[in-house]
Amino acid sequence: MDSEAARLLEAADFAARKHKQQRRQDPEGTPYINHPIGVARILSREAGVTDVAVLQAALLHDTVEDTDTTLAEIQEHFGQEVRRLVEEVTDDKSLPKPERKRLQIEHAPHSSRGAKLVKLADKLDNLRDLNRCTPAGWSERRVQEYFLWAAQVVRGLRGTSPALEDKLLQLFRARGLPE
Repeated sequence: MDSEAARLLEAADFAARKHKQQRRQDPEGTPYINHPIGVARILSREAGVTDVAVLQAALLHDTVEDTDTTLAEIQEHFGQEVRRLVEEVTDDKSLPKPERKRLQIEHAPHSSRGAKLVKLADKLDNLRDLNRCTPAGWSERRVQEYFLWAAQVVRGLRGTSPALEDKLLQLFRARGLPE
């Protein structure tokens, strides 16, 4: 059987290959893979998550949504549990963006604990990036609207990770958002 470290490296390698042509929207055009790695790092270092399936799902969380990866491919390489977690956090890109955002708010409270952890770390990484620099083409109003929407999603994830929820709450407070 593969070691936990090997399983994590396989997921990181898979995600890096899938996201290799993608860049973040920041002015530097940061390689996209920095985001899934950041999400997994937040879970490991800031929330104390050691569940390898959850950490693999963090590394893979945007592959189905943003690349040609299928859920069957995730299952084939990483197993049923990782597939289920990735599926839970994947938006249906065939739906209009406002509908996808509404569904994230609606589905958040009903997600598994592992999916909630990935969502919390994903939001935390994205919001920290938005605080660091405004993405190309984004107005300050759009940034604030993203924070407001993220706060609504996070509200449905409460009770999952006090450490991550506290860090998110600090970001929301700094933006003057209601708790």
